[in-house]
Amino acid sequence: MSTDFQQARAALGARLRELRFTAVGGRLTGTQLASRLGWPHSKVYKLEGGQQTATSEDLRAWADAVGQPEVFEELAARLATFEFHIRSWRRQLSAGHRPVQDSWNIEVDQSKVIRAWEEAVVPGMLQTADYARAVFLRYADLYGTKRDTEEAVRARIRRQEWLHQAGHQFHALVWEAALHALICSPSVLTSQLDRLAGMIGMDTVQLGIIPLSASLRIPPANGFWVLDERLVIAEDWHAEVWLEDSDNVSTYLRIWRTLRESAVFGADAQAAITRAQRSVRPR
Repeated sequence: MSTDFQQARAALGARLRELRFTAVGGRLTGTQLASRLGWPHSKVYKLEGGQQTATSEDLRAWADAVGQPEVFEELAARLATFEFHIRSWRRQLSAGHRPVQDSWNIEVDQSKVIRAWEEAVVPGMLQTADYARAVFLRYADLYGTKRDTEEAVRARIRRQEWLHQAGHQFHALVWEAALHALICSPSVLTSQLDRLAGMIGMDTVQLGIIPLSASLRIPPANGFWVLDERLVIAEDWHAEVWLEDSDNVSTYLRIWRTLRESAVFGADAQAAITRAQRSVRPR
């Protein structure tokens, strides 16, 4: 499903195509423009098709290459409208959880390396269907939104196919508290913990657990994901925040790496999961 973010990116792409068609000296083909810019021609078509977000430098180079440097300010203003994009939960979930999952799937499919930090829940890429169902139902109750739970669960589980594709890397950091949080039934949490344990050692997944006893350089805060060092999706109670500008992406990468310093991996991460498994008692 289309989102405001994707629509804005597509609109910018259409404007870039228009400038190529009306270049000073005559219309340029995508290949001709790419040659002027020293880019692969695929980059031109991805930018025009709204499949890739231009940087400010890309826009300036494009304006110069089509002989219209004066349009750079207009293009930069368009870019600024979606570099920082707040998507309120109430508006997003008005149509249910499935469209939100579809939007995530689009971005995940375009990514090769994903870094995630979750302080209260197991990351969606590693959830069982039952655990995901419980999470969706909790939020549907909180916001009083449409219950399309089964469609949302299928969409989230489908995203996990990404983990089984060569060349992908998922680096997840989870606070140990999330392993104990009974946002679902004890039996569902037990199965979820078994799944987490099984992910340790998978070649496309690196799972780090920050123990409750760990010394922290910064306070753990709300969860966020960094996709290919190009996009940050951060969650708060009122909204998701999508960030693409390089300064914010760099900040979140620095936060993620700082949190990672307190994490344990491999056998030590397995021990943290085992502690949680022992604490869960079916009721």
